Amino acid sequence: MTYHFSTTVNMRFDDAVACTKEVLKQHNFRVVSEIDMKDNFKKALNLEFRPYLVLGACNPQLTYRALQAEDKIGTMLPCTIVLQQHDDGRVEISAIDPVVSMQAITHVVVSQVAEELRSHLKSVIDQVGHTAKSAGIT
Repeated sequence: MTYHFSTTVNMRFDDAVACTKEVLKQHNFRVVSEIDMKDNFKKALNLEFRPYLVLGACNPQLTYRALQAEDKIGTMLPCTIVLQQHDDGRVEISAIDPVVSMQAITHVVVSQVAEELRSHLKSVIDQVGHTAKSAGIT
């Protein structure tokens, strides 16, 4: 069982980030955190690294439902989306599979929320890939 969903697109890194954020918004996610690993490694370790951005996304309605059912679920939040540029210039967009990450919690509401999050995140990844393909840039 894989723990993520991914698509790879042939677009500029910044364009892939903007597209991903827009699609997340369409699925009622808010980006609540951004970690620029390239910048982090440069500042902390003086190392060069490829463009690699970690987005923390939250769907407030689903998060609220999960927190009502299990108050420690916050340890598994927010949903993580990673954008990374590969050597060939293409950008891979990956999202966590919440069903896999939350499988240790045996609460029916949490399981339902995880399934809904999985559906949304799969749709986000598919839609970003489709958007790039429709624009002729995959």
